[in-house]
Amino acid sequence: MWLSDFSTLLSSAAGSPPLEITTIVLGTFILEDAATLLAAMQVAAGAVSLPLALGSLYTGIVLGDLGLYGLGRISGRVRWARRLVGPRRRNIGRDWVRQRVIPLVLVSRFVPGLRLPTYTTLGFLKAPFATFAAAAILATLAWTSLLFFISLKLGILMLHYLGPYRWVGLAVFVVLLIVIGRIAARWQMDKAGKDA
Repeated sequence: MWLSDFSTLLSSAAGSPPLEITTIVLGTFILEDAATLLAAMQVAAGAVSLPLALGSLYTGIVLGDLGLYGLGRISGRVRWARRLVGPRRRNIGRDWVRQRVIPLVLVSRFVPGLRLPTYTTLGFLKAPFATFAAAAILATLAWTSLLFFISLKLGILMLHYLGPYRWVGLAVFVVLLIVIGRIAARWQMDKAGKDA
């Protein structure tokens, strides 16, 4: 349902760049991969320009990533949250993540379900903000561009072959993306468990 609502909202914003930008940016806060797919479909249909769609996606996703880091940083100042992780464990964690900010951001960008806990933990443990922000921007540029251009190509094919039923094809693609992400996350967790 969210997919069709977002698509309708984005279609109704056509012709008004500020509304298109706002719709895409807000869509990334709700479900960024779906917003990326839908924005690409709208570009394929000629309803939204490619630079506006990509720029809005990058902006929304990076703002969301920085927001997650900020939430972690704020929670590090809350007394009850600090009590959950003692000073010794916080120091050990801070030293560990300081050395691994870039790989942690990259892995969590490409494995669904890892961004929220990873980015908020990096904020909580006061990982270097500049390093985090640079890694988040680079990871977003890579992942979002890849997903967007695959979706754009699929969107053009779906418009040609499925016509009005292209949204069914999009829904199948979203489900496949989620399933593949879950399989990759489980594989990564199983691998980490064996290495431990």
